[in-house]
Amino acid sequence: MSDLTIVGAGPAGAATALGALSVEPRLRVTLLDRADFPRDKACGDGIAPHVLDLLAEVGVTGLLDDRTPVDRLRLSSRGQLVERTMARPAWVVPRAVLDARLVAAAQSAGARLVRQRVRSLEDVGHAAVVVGADGARSVLRRALGRPEGPTALALRGYAPTPPGRRGAQVIVFGTERQPAYAWSFDRGDGLANVGYGELLTDRPPPTRHLLLEQLEALLPGSTAGGTGWTGHHLPLSTARWQVPDGRVLLVGDAAGLVNPLSGEGIYYAVATGLAAGRAAAEAIALGRPTTAGRRYRSATRPLLSRHLRHTALASRLTRGGPVLEAGLRAAGRDQRVFDDLVELALASGRLTPALLRGLAHGLARGVLPAPRPVPVP
Repeated sequence: MSDLTIVGAGPAGAATALGALSVEPRLRVTLLDRADFPRDKACGDGIAPHVLDLLAEVGVTGLLDDRTPVDRLRLSSRGQLVERTMARPAWVVPRAVLDARLVAAAQSAGARLVRQRVRSLEDVGHAAVVVGADGARSVLRRALGRPEGPTALALRGYAPTPPGRRGAQVIVFGTERQPAYAWSFDRGDGLANVGYGELLTDRPPPTRHLLLEQLEALLPGSTAGGTGWTGHHLPLSTARWQVPDGRVLLVGDAAGLVNPLSGEGIYYAVATGLAAGRAAAEAIALGRPTTAGRRYRSATRPLLSRHLRHTALASRLTRGGPVLEAGLRAAGRDQRVFDDLVELALASGRLTPALLRGLAHGLARGVLPAPRPVPVP
């Protein structure tokens, strides 16, 4: 018997367990997952420092002390390039490592991990509160009748890091198939997480060959020696994220929370997981499990409501080349604009006055002759 059952033991599920047990350590929490850990998971592997801030709130510290931080971010589009030091470094950690460590932290806090494939809500049992943390193709989301939003498709692999991309996270935005970008994120151990993704539209979905072809075109040499190529879907967030009442909650990818500007989802997974776990524990402690949804909504609204509206707007604006390139010009001139852009893309940032002024000025500069293309190493 479980008070709280969580379907999926990735970052969102583990964070849910940690959030709940931080409120009530005696709570009976069960994590259900179809895989044994450690296990691989297709992802860009980027971990923003904000994720570690959130985990520290529930006593999980030192999680990545043995990994190499990355403090440089390079962005380019149609020859417009900016590279700066981020205000706080990020990490590039394979999900096989990150997820196993988070599951272990949840187990240390008191959660029980059970290997079980969940195909329907009936498979979950009779827990007071159920949380769906079962990813992009969430069974629980379908069971609740929640609609799917916009989706991107990406291909990820691991390849040797060339000298020109060491110590950096590199993103090159697509020019032919929009919106899209290729990335190379240095892990610090001689390998980089490399990949390419694009929004799924009315055109035929890209094949594996096309994804690799686009990656190589945008980041020449990035596929050489590559292994572990895996495709994955990204359920992109929209301006309106609705949290229904009740005792069944959705978190992370299962809730359709992937930043449409950057494809980042780990921050959302941990933030919503912690909030859902706390809400569930409070509702159960009061003997009112059906209030979990309302409590979860109240906790996440201040954190994500305005942010999601701003990322949706920024994503729409940057689908056109001129606005994206204006943003890169502005970020290249002003560290504040660069920092605000990073916050918007990696955590819960917003379209700040400085960022909006920078975009306006960048667009104005765009009417001048275009700069000479800058090669991407």
